[in-house]
Amino acid sequence: MIDLHIHTAASDGSDSVRELAEKLRKYDIDTFAVTDHDTIDGALEMEKFVWPGARFVKGVEFSCISPLGKCHILGYGYDAADSQLLAALKEGSALRMAKLEARLAYVRETYQIEFTQEELEWLYSLKSPGKPHLAELLLKRGIGKNRDDVIRNYIHTNVQGTEKGADRITAQTAIAAILHAGGIPVWAHPLGGEGEKLLSGEQFVGQLRVLIESGIRGLECHYSRYSQEQVQFLRDMAATHRLLISGGSDYHGFRKNIALGTLNAYGAMVTEEDLTILQNL
Repeated sequence: MIDLHIHTAASDGSDSVRELAEKLRKYDIDTFAVTDHDTIDGALEMEKFVWPGARFVKGVEFSCISPLGKCHILGYGYDAADSQLLAALKEGSALRMAKLEARLAYVRETYQIEFTQEELEWLYSLKSPGKPHLAELLLKRGIGKNRDDVIRNYIHTNVQGTEKGADRITAQTAIAAILHAGGIPVWAHPLGGEGEKLLSGEQFVGQLRVLIESGIRGLECHYSRYSQEQVQFLRDMAATHRLLISGGSDYHGFRKNIALGTLNAYGAMVTEEDLTILQNL
């Protein structure tokens, strides 16, 4: 069993690294990557919990912007001490904190909600605070029906007063940093992730062209929300453009209704033979 797209409490997942390791062993997922948003802390910590016979790949997921719109770039097998990678992580973290400030201001000005010092200290203590964390605080105050409802209807997603997308690092920056660190950059859920509007064929082709020019090396063809037709389309596109094939669930613990090891929406198991990215790590 394989899962190359997993989040921990180091970003917006709910499981600690130790808890995740225990679940991975329980479900016999012995080839896996930790890919937290804009931080490698969870991936580095996981190295302490890898058991004999398991194959662990250090990962990361950058929240990015390209000239054609938002995208997520996964990085695998990097040198964690690489200066360019660390600089990209620092930039991504700073932009994420600026986005948090903007969301707090939006909630304060729109709903007249002032968070307590304890709540703010918790938010600022997080390495990679995101919409799910803020949504959980709002839910406790009786705002919204559930986490997804709060995120969709009550949380402003762009930094106030800046150009759209200015709250993310560029895809070119992320890809260049991963390559400089000896890693493999992969376009995460390239047709659209959980809760996102799917790209049209034209939008996908345009974004793919931009990312190939920036140095992308692979596509996440197997993804928990993709149909058999979508998976095959992405595998065909990877073959056409000589890109590597990857796959992952996008597991976030209780923060997303996705089980570990879910690499498609139609129930078929994906094995190591299906994922060519592993041959390059």
